[in-house]
Amino acid sequence: MSEQRKSSFATVNPYTGKTLAEFPAIEGREVDAVLETADGAFDAWRMRPVEERAALVGRVAGLMRERKETLAQLITLEMGKLISEARGEVDLAASILAYYAEHGPGFAAREPLDVEEGQAYLVNEPLGVLLGVMPWNFPLYQVVRFAGPNLVLGNTVLVKHAGICPQSALALEVLFRDAGAPEGVYTNLFVSHEEISRIIDSPVVKGASLTGSERAGAQVAERAGRNMKPSLLELGGSDVFIVLDGEGLERTVGAAVAGRMANTGQSCVASKRFIVLADVYDDFVERMRRAFEALEPGDPADEATTLGPLSSERAATDLVEQIRETVEQGAELLTGGDRIDRPGAFVRPTILTGVKPGMRAYAEELFGPAAVIYRAEDEDEAVALANDSQYGLGGSVFCADVERGRRVAERVETGMVWVNHPTSTQPDLPFGGIKRSGYGRELSQLGMREFVNRKLVRVLPPDAELRGIAG
Repeated sequence: MSEQRKSSFATVNPYTGKTLAEFPAIEGREVDAVLETADGAFDAWRMRPVEERAALVGRVAGLMRERKETLAQLITLEMGKLISEARGEVDLAASILAYYAEHGPGFAAREPLDVEEGQAYLVNEPLGVLLGVMPWNFPLYQVVRFAGPNLVLGNTVLVKHAGICPQSALALEVLFRDAGAPEGVYTNLFVSHEEISRIIDSPVVKGASLTGSERAGAQVAERAGRNMKPSLLELGGSDVFIVLDGEGLERTVGAAVAGRMANTGQSCVASKRFIVLADVYDDFVERMRRAFEALEPGDPADEATTLGPLSSERAATDLVEQIRETVEQGAELLTGGDRIDRPGAFVRPTILTGVKPGMRAYAEELFGPAAVIYRAEDEDEAVALANDSQYGLGGSVFCADVERGRRVAERVETGMVWVNHPTSTQPDLPFGGIKRSGYGRELSQLGMREFVNRKLVRVLPPDAELRGIAG
């Protein structure tokens, strides 16, 4: 095993830069043994009544709530999330598991079909062992979004978590174990990127889900497609935040700051492109600038801190380079754009204006505390700007006239649009995107429709007329 693989999973506190723990990756026969265990567990797990499977997921939700403070502190330690937001993530993750514990059996139930003769129905059957490749920015929420519904359905899951949050990954595995999950039903994997391809190739694995970068998503989708296996991708986003009027502008700006700065801007569905009609533009920009400059950097574990570090030194360096190059290309830097002179992976909250096609910030996702604000002369120009993007994950529209907001929302080319609220998440609403933001849907009933065999069963009497057969 190479030294690189030995140290590929490490907790590095982004506030101090100190390495706190390292974990070795496994490979080869060790991975094969994990796959064999998960495959064997599936045979028994799928045969358990769905109510029992749901009850296990519900117990995990309960344990997560009991251990909320410990889990939140771990998230903050590993990727720098503000402690208040880390607690919120634990609450969200637990609510998703509780939702599927309650509603999952109904979602998995037999679905009768209306036919003229005999009976017909759909049976929702699990596929088998699934691989989930998960990111660092929401160490709990994004894992349970994948694992919860699929475990209730009867699949077993392997989770390859991000290299910078290994202790959060292990804590999740412990939660499932303590809730009574049989060995192999939920398994954390410390494996290299190279090993992921071999896992997807294995006949044991029946599908793959990835939340992460475009590059990683393309690799997983290509590998799954080569093996004729289903995949689900939740990739990057460059969500629009459209402001159509000045009614309630104080609330709108507050929503804009929250939508951009939550998780220090490191969210796929963060508001990143602000498109503001001309008669409101100057006021909006000035209020946004003041709000950004008022954010107070500090220890993310301190309740008083309002601006945490980015997840890593590399993340901070990459963001500053994107901003620098965009300014060199002719954009106006209204505030920020540089590192904060203090230890830790801090970047000063940034606002860019005058960004045009061909500039880096026009085409790329800015994953951190940086906002791009555009002026639009009318509703049509706002929609055209919104749709001129390779991404299509979320988006939001703000205006006093709800019907107007609904009309504009339906014109935005994206997977999710919220009116008078930044893009958000709740268990009973589907989550997913289009374009280069990925495909497939998680959460709600649709979260149990991705890795499932919706098998038709057609029952006819022995003397039924034989009809033409086509295929």
